[in-house]
Amino acid sequence: MTNVIIVGANGKMGKTIRKLAGGRDDIKIAAGVDRISEEGEINIYESIDQVKEDFDVVLDFSRPSSLPSLLEFCSLNNKPLILCTTGYTFQELEKIQEASSKFPVFRSANMSIGINVVNNVLKNISKFLYNEFDIEIIEKHHNQKADAPSGTAILLADTIKKAISQDINYTYGREGNSKRNKNEIGIHAVRGGNIVGEHTVIFAGNSETIEVKHSALSRDVFGVGALLACNFMKGKEKGFYSMDDLIK
Repeated sequence: MTNVIIVGANGKMGKTIRKLAGGRDDIKIAAGVDRISEEGEINIYESIDQVKEDFDVVLDFSRPSSLPSLLEFCSLNNKPLILCTTGYTFQELEKIQEASSKFPVFRSANMSIGINVVNNVLKNISKFLYNEFDIEIIEKHHNQKADAPSGTAILLADTIKKAISQDINYTYGREGNSKRNKNEIGIHAVRGGNIVGEHTVIFAGNSETIEVKHSALSRDVFGVGALLACNFMKGKEKGFYSMDDLIK
């Protein structure tokens, strides 16, 4: 049994995680942390340092502003931290990497198994396709998503960039006189309605177009991946882990 503290327990993903965990016998939500307090099947605290329950991992689906307290708490307890939040600054990402030298840290911009399989496909095909194809990424999300472009779009773009030996620049949307350059990846964000998440990578050639697309039909896909990560991280040694490690 893996005992989990869920941060952002009353958010959309927090509630999804709690629902999914309720139907499993290998995962238990030991406690929650959220600024919004409401009675339920678990104790929910306003801050993580108030948690009294025993736990194996901390699972974060909140906001980047929670990071300092989460790093301190997991460092003091020497327990794994699983970060599923997006929108971190470069400085915050550096702090996450530094923390992984003291205790186990898992971070992924997208917890879907499917999107991470797509990401691995891009590692293998991007270098070959780059010479003959222009590369564009379109991501679509619900109208309440705070960061744009999405962390997943950046994840996919970074994977493509690393696979290509030439210098690559990102172009975020276009307007006015904006003729395309060869050494760029266009990244475009769409926000509307209740779109859970859709990412399309377009390889546009002179005579053919290839699209690699992933659509999340419900938040359950992220929740299932997150719970797999909880079991994966239980008892891990210090170090930095990602979905690549989980799906090997």
